Amino acid sequence: MAFQGASSFSSSSSLSPSPHRWTYDVFLSFRGEDTRKSFTAHLHDALCRKNINTYIDDKLPRGEKISPALLKAIENSRISIVILSKNYASSPWCLDELKKIIDCKISKQQKILPVFYDVSPTEVRYQRTNFGKALAKLKGRFENETEVQKWKEALKKVADLAGFTLGDK
Repeated sequence: MAFQGASSFSSSSSLSPSPHRWTYDVFLSFRGEDTRKSFTAHLHDALCRKNINTYIDDKLPRGEKISPALLKAIENSRISIVILSKNYASSPWCLDELKKIIDCKISKQQKILPVFYDVSPTEVRYQRTNFGKALAKLKGRFENETEVQKWKEALKKVADLAGFTLGDK
């Protein structure tokens, strides 16, 4: 496990308490097919054993668009742990979560902890390998070029944050 360098877009005062009252301590953002039954399940269990109130989206119905309940959970979480895995960028749902998480970092001073699970921060930042292929496919699927550009920007921002790298990369 390696800790990546300092954040390049940090809040103005990371030590001052936020006036917001949080519903959740942690929101977990992950690609289910990659990590739901392995790393994410173990992380969720460990957080719960420490009485850390953690939101995991295992009971929400799937669809093309992210649900309002999920957006509200992101808004009401003190910290988001984003588990970036090989197929994370192939999911518009995950990318919409990430976009909202980045927005909440800026507007509510929420904390983000990226976990690069069997991918490198460079792959995410520059959309290389699976990330580049997935975004190219999504670009063909979505007529709204602006949306794909926002996803790319969110990936770059999360890759610039201090986080953990796990796996072979």
